Amino acid sequence: MITNTATRSPAGSRLAFAGIATGSLLVLLDTSILNVAVPDLQRDLRPAAAALPWVVDAYTVVFAGLLLAGGVFADRLGARRVYRVALAAFAALSALCAAAPDAGTLIAGRALLGVAGAGLVPASLALLIALNPDPVLRTRAIGAWAAFGGLGAAIGPVLGGGLVELGGWPLVFLVNPPIALAALLLSRRLPASAGRSTRALDRPGLLLSTAALGALTFGLVEAGIRGWTSPYALVPIAVAATAVVVLVVLERRAAAPVLPPALLALPRVRSALVAASVSCFAFFGGLYLLGLWLQHTYALSPLAAGLASMPMTFPVCVMPFFTGRLVARHGARPVLLTGMAATVLGGALLACCTGQHPPLALIVAAELALAAAGTLAIPGAAAEMAVSAPPELAATGQGALNGIRQAGSALGVAVLGTLGALSAAGLVLSAVGLVAVVLVAMTGKRPVSAGRAGR
Repeated sequence: MITNTATRSPAGSRLAFAGIATGSLLVLLDTSILNVAVPDLQRDLRPAAAALPWVVDAYTVVFAGLLLAGGVFADRLGARRVYRVALAAFAALSALCAAAPDAGTLIAGRALLGVAGAGLVPASLALLIALNPDPVLRTRAIGAWAAFGGLGAAIGPVLGGGLVELGGWPLVFLVNPPIALAALLLSRRLPASAGRSTRALDRPGLLLSTAALGALTFGLVEAGIRGWTSPYALVPIAVAATAVVVLVVLERRAAAPVLPPALLALPRVRSALVAASVSCFAFFGGLYLLGLWLQHTYALSPLAAGLASMPMTFPVCVMPFFTGRLVARHGARPVLLTGMAATVLGGALLACCTGQHPPLALIVAAELALAAAGTLAIPGAAAEMAVSAPPELAATGQGALNGIRQAGSALGVAVLGTLGALSAAGLVLSAVGLVAVVLVAMTGKRPVSAGRAGR
């Protein structure tokens, strides 16, 4: 029998939190650990040139497309059940990926890992919310959760580079099962859902939202690979736009829409969505751009390439702890605005990077500014959503937030990765950041009812 969160011992709460945070670390570790293993994988499996990027991106596309659906099912079936099933699947699928005999099998395995990841993230945040009913403690816990996830993203390139040099690309997958099994053991202490959503399942809305997110991410990835004029990019983006239009029309008539209007009507929810998408555009797009640029400019080894990303990735392990406390003390709006301003600053610094070898101090300063954008806005948006969304829609709200985060990440990689110069990327980042500052500032002017303030 699972104890109530109100009577749970401090030690039990810490172990339950560890079970949630370990799953978050696992998901974000898998988004970055494979990047530096691609050359070794290419030599071993010899995939076609068009298939190689999808060894990495199949995970992202499926993960992004199913995040909203993962949140809906976590609300309906119980976050604890969805979380535990997803953890077990992640462990098994990682082992299968390590044994893949060819690129096609590996791509399929990566896509299935995206399904498991889409179940883990919204369910883990819903469990974290249930574990911390007090809004102040909740925002601090989300900061710590984000820091653990950031640790996964940060150590991914370094760990991946070391594992490749130690024993080849399969090791980057074999590191997952022990972590997943540890999280599964700790998850026995997680609280059962206090209540599950009883809303009718909006099947057309769920299918259309999944198709829209998946097609959009697919098109953006292909745009980064083949260019914006390629039909492989334009057709999926057009499909995504069509799915969104049909979704909007159908959702107006649906008795229980997949993304409830009551959720989107909350100004703070909209602010969180804007900040999350822009911060991921800046952080992950910038991380990808600078990683490529440093490797091409200085001919770095896989391990050195991972270490070169540390100015951007290391703060992600530390800063979210403080972000949770800042949100708890001052509210999310100033934290989100600061994160968006850091995006503008990072873009301005990159815009000054002209010539083939700009000063490394300027590059490091830009990396730190983009790290500040990610470490303030991403956990700040998650905390804002956790406080603002109704409890019965906790996982749905987090699924929507993480879905738009992944779309923002894919758009950042597609846009910034196709720009040849750091200065051009800097101008784009500054413009996007300025728009986000205005939108978040305008959204924050709307009054919030006392019952939802939570600040």
